[in-house]
Amino acid sequence: MRPKQAANLPYRLPPPLFHARSRALWISLSLLALVSASFWSLDLQWSAFLSLEAAQSMARFVGEFFPPDLTPRFVNKVALASLETLAMSALGTLLAAIGGLLLALPASRTHAADPALARAPTRLLLNALRSVPELVWAALLLISAGLGPLAGTLALGLHTTGVLGRLFAESIENAPPGPAAALRSQGVPAGRVFLYATLPQVLPQLVSYTLYRWENNIRAAAILGVVGAGGLGQMLAFHLGLFQMGKTATVLAAMLVLVALVDGLSALARRLMAR
Repeated sequence: MRPKQAANLPYRLPPPLFHARSRALWISLSLLALVSASFWSLDLQWSAFLSLEAAQSMARFVGEFFPPDLTPRFVNKVALASLETLAMSALGTLLAAIGGLLLALPASRTHAADPALARAPTRLLLNALRSVPELVWAALLLISAGLGPLAGTLALGLHTTGVLGRLFAESIENAPPGPAAALRSQGVPAGRVFLYATLPQVLPQLVSYTLYRWENNIRAAAILGVVGAGGLGQMLAFHLGLFQMGKTATVLAAMLVLVALVDGLSALARRLMAR
């Protein structure tokens, strides 16, 4: 393209960052003001936190975790609880992936002429599902499901459905429109357009989001046991409440191993999909 032709194009470069018309400047200044107001409004006692007395107290507390309880009987109980936590997270994530995909379809506008009448109410439902934390869902479900892993699994599924549904909907809306438009122009029904044009393009992204949420749900499943939802969290709350620090240290070590294992499996799955 010749320079004269390029000069006649209607496009303009964005203003410099330090310019009154730069949106990035005003957004950055607003965020800086918000952070400054947060430091000013909160009673952060940094002097007490960084004092020698606080460091000594923390060192004594950490020292109580050693040595961990590695008796075969207790290690076997921790291993069974780890499997329960892993199963809770996997099943909850699977239910959320299915529910999120089913809700993402009505929550997305697939093309410009799509009326998407259910988009607003479905997105409101997704907002409601993910705005309630997993702990609150578990506490509510304990009333009907009782103590144990069922309440924790359902709590993970409900919260993660709201998260994945929103992410899936954004992926579907941002998919390249060309293949889908070509099929629609040939009179192909909307369901087949999604299966043969949109889904193959967004599937790697959907799987990546699901694996990431599975990593998060491992940590969440370990915490849900605090309210009686089973798994390692229930053991952690029990032994920590009785100040059995050696047993607590073993449970914490099992949590670290479990999270590292799932992180490694997730990274391996992503590398295999990228080939």
